[in-house]
Amino acid sequence: MKIVILDGYTLNPGDLSWSELEALGEVTIYDRTREDEILDRSVGAEILITNKTPLDRELISKLPKLKYIGVLATGFNVVDIKAASEKGIVVTNVPAYSTKSVAQMVFALILELSLNVGLHSEAVKDSEWSKSPDFSFWKTPLIELDGLTLGIIGYGQIGREVAKLGNAFGMKILVNTRKEIIDPESYVSRISLDDIFRLSDIVTLHLPLTDESKNMITKTQLAEMKDSAFIINTSRGPIVNEDDL
Repeated sequence: MKIVILDGYTLNPGDLSWSELEALGEVTIYDRTREDEILDRSVGAEILITNKTPLDRELISKLPKLKYIGVLATGFNVVDIKAASEKGIVVTNVPAYSTKSVAQMVFALILELSLNVGLHSEAVKDSEWSKSPDFSFWKTPLIELDGLTLGIIGYGQIGREVAKLGNAFGMKILVNTRKEIIDPESYVSRISLDDIFRLSDIVTLHLPLTDESKNMITKTQLAEMKDSAFIINTSRGPIVNEDDL
């Protein structure tokens, strides 16, 4: 069985072993693959492993031996899922490996936007605090999260973890999701997309990039936001129409 790993360095910079895959067949590992190299490197492969190297319909149509695509990431928008399905090619991703890390990053961003920690740290190093006539020194207003409203769009594993952290900070949690919430937490309220933007102090996105979610957030929703609110997107950039920001 021919197995090709198209962007191995992003998956394993050298601290892990590929031996489990090597036990399955002939493995060829490329650290990185440019767009003009993808086809030549993929020809004859029965298994392709990718992280961010794109596999589109045209490429898939030229790989008759391909049986399986492994996307070693949470998002799977790098693969034309419909084209793969039409060819009977199985596609999988890794949906849960980064749940807590992404949620942690969301709150790192929230805290930086709320407190400007980096700015104040540098100000203290530059002796601005020691030179200040007031003990309570600040360069920008400091926003306390307790009592603020956190709006979460998308309530999969990451969205749920973000809600848990928001609740720990004393925030009111609002959620917009297409699916019914199984075993909803007592602190979560499910509301409409428009109400999320109208009521939230912070909006955070946790959606896969699909045809449906692309440009999902436009000036219509953004216009509903409070003047003091901000939006965090740790999903995929094109979910928000950047021209409307």
